[in-house]
Amino acid sequence: MSKKRVVTCTINGREEEFLCEPRQTLLEVLRDVLDMTGTKEGCSNGNCGACTVSFNGRPVDSCLVLAVEADGAAIETIEGVAPTGGLSCVQQAFLEGAALQCGICTPGFIMQSRALLEEIPDPTEDQIRFYLAGNLCRCTGYDKIVRAVQTAASSSKE
Repeated sequence: MSKKRVVTCTINGREEEFLCEPRQTLLEVLRDVLDMTGTKEGCSNGNCGACTVSFNGRPVDSCLVLAVEADGAAIETIEGVAPTGGLSCVQQAFLEGAALQCGICTPGFIMQSRALLEEIPDPTEDQIRFYLAGNLCRCTGYDKIVRAVQTAASSSKE
């Protein structure tokens, strides 16, 4: 058994310190050590996007990042997205547009959509589909998700 490592990072604006084994993924630590279960496990091999988090301002599949790599990093999870007492414009658009069903893929889609809108505030449909191509949905279908991102882009301009 490997010796555990101490990792200190900022998660959702709060400094966190945790112990982890060198082989543990960031996804495992978020869910099993820090009890942040909003980030979902879908495939554990980087193919579905359900575990997407923001890592130093960039979307990553947390199942592909070792937790020890998070030392000193700034991480945002789905738990850190909503403003106090409400929903973000992306979350609101997903809710109102019925762009969610079982909920496994939703946190990853929301995290990826936020990253897209930060990079391209007024994306075309093709840009949305391209940017979200690494996120898989098994229930809702992609048209509602694309429309929700378009709605969020429109509402953020108001």
